[in-house]
Amino acid sequence: MNSEHQLETILQDKNLLENHRIIAQKVKDNQRISFDEGVYLFEKCDLPFVGVLANYIREKRHGNNTYFNRNFHIEPTNLCVYDCKFCSYSVLIKERSEGWEYTMEDMLNIVKKYDNEPVTEAHIVGGVLPQYDMAFYQKLFSEIKKHRPDLHVKALTPVEYHYIFKKAKVDYATGMKLMKESGLESMPGGGAEIFHPEIREQIAKDKCNADQWLQIHEEWHKLGMRSNATMLYGHIEQFWHRVDHLERLRDLQDKTGGFQTFIPLKFRNQDNQMSNVPESTVVEDLRNYAISRIYLDNFDHIKAYWAMISRSTAQLSLNFGVDDIDGTLDDTTKIYSMAGAEEKHPAMSTKDLVKLIKEVGKKPIERDTLYNVVTDYENVVFEDEVKPKYYALPVLN
Repeated sequence: MNSEHQLETILQDKNLLENHRIIAQKVKDNQRISFDEGVYLFEKCDLPFVGVLANYIREKRHGNNTYFNRNFHIEPTNLCVYDCKFCSYSVLIKERSEGWEYTMEDMLNIVKKYDNEPVTEAHIVGGVLPQYDMAFYQKLFSEIKKHRPDLHVKALTPVEYHYIFKKAKVDYATGMKLMKESGLESMPGGGAEIFHPEIREQIAKDKCNADQWLQIHEEWHKLGMRSNATMLYGHIEQFWHRVDHLERLRDLQDKTGGFQTFIPLKFRNQDNQMSNVPESTVVEDLRNYAISRIYLDNFDHIKAYWAMISRSTAQLSLNFGVDDIDGTLDDTTKIYSMAGAEEKHPAMSTKDLVKLIKEVGKKPIERDTLYNVVTDYENVVFEDEVKPKYYALPVLN
């Protein structure tokens, strides 16, 4: 039974609660659900119900297409001036002996390692330190583009930009324009966490606030450029905080249309200051993906990171609104494994990833950063091959 028939079956159920019916009918009619209905989905609706609605939307937009890309990741440093309670990755400057700080030469050498590889994107994100200032990143971006013009530079979150623009005494609009001129081509979605100050001040009070995060993305969108968005869920927030977060993203997307992808990020509790907070269940993870797909009617894509939630859960998510599981990777990305993700040394080749997608009846599509099709793997048959090289999955994309 396809998703359209499943939705019709739900609507014909005489025992369906009226509020459930209203929301299901809205989804069928491509009508926007309200804030209160979003909260209702989280508080009152089970996984099968939201799954059918989300999968209906996914299939209407993308059919069985499931996207991934080939990229590599540069983490300039794991030292940081900020002290986010949920972070298992960064260490404060006072604990500098436990961290790393790459020079510009170090980072350019990472780029050069991939000179003969079919990667399409360099993803750059890490901790915030004074020496990684505006001039540093302007030069880094321009040097990467000079070395490999076809490589898409996706780099830094509003957390980093807010800090470096303040230090450089430039406003957001000027700063983003200068970054674009230096070679920046898109922005990842990290640093969003939970927007509502009631939660944000408890888990990430030092860094940019919600309005500043959104304003930096808005200035970037005004330049005709694209970015992604995230939400860190499953910790001390309540359901309505999640809906508030989604509402603010939806409002800005109505205004600019500049967001490409939304990525719910599961809170992991290993080796951080919130290790006493239990993690969400797989059922809750899938409900969160599904409700995000239903609520964000103006976002094209919903992404899940297989390395963070496990391969099997990633496969399940493809029937709950998710159409992108990001990419092939090696074990150089540390942010998830350090926080307790199932994959301690994650590695998956293109062949493995295509197989994972096909196993659940989906169509694997390699994309570039802007979702242009690079290779349709639906009918590709892989020959026996030497162990392939791997590509790094971007972090907080």
